[in-house]
Amino acid sequence: MTKTVTRCKWAEGVGLNYIEYHDLEWGVPITDDRVQFEFLLLEGAQAGLSWSTILNKRDGYRKAFADFDAQKVARFTDKRIEKLLQDPGIVRNRLKVRSAVHNARAFLAVQKEFGSFSEYIWGFVDGKPIQNNFSKDEEIPATSAESDALSKDLKQRGFKFVGSTIIYAHMQATGLVNDHVVGCFRHKPCAALGKARS
Repeated sequence: MTKTVTRCKWAEGVGLNYIEYHDLEWGVPITDDRVQFEFLLLEGAQAGLSWSTILNKRDGYRKAFADFDAQKVARFTDKRIEKLLQDPGIVRNRLKVRSAVHNARAFLAVQKEFGSFSEYIWGFVDGKPIQNNFSKDEEIPATSAESDALSKDLKQRGFKFVGSTIIYAHMQATGLVNDHVVGCFRHKPCAALGKARS
């Protein structure tokens, strides 16, 4: 008899890539700067769209944006940007594509100042993930005091498409906050990964 796996409701019924993303990535604490940059870029691209749209185009983004290498993306020229705007593998929105290049430059400035972007971003949660214990998806907030503070600071550093809602989604994705509901099979493993960081 197959054991049923209980997941956060949002991950079900959207497609396999959503389930894989939920089961393997969402809520796992990330300290790798390249992955931090990837999610920053993808979350910005998602603004106003569904996350499934972006997940379906993730490989396209990987190819278009130099495997999420911030140093390479920061050097993209206007000509390269125009070429990207013809690429069906990504969301062809001029503001979003330009902001990805602009954010790569701001990202490098943060790395230079703090040694790594991860060092900087984890400082907003005192170096360890916020452990939430929500019982229903509906209880999960869209923003928090931490995402407000981080969003404000990123804006002051020149980042674009970094409103508090986008940044809270980034924090959830990269494990700065564990928002798996308590009944989800990923809640405890992500909580344990968070404890290992403290």
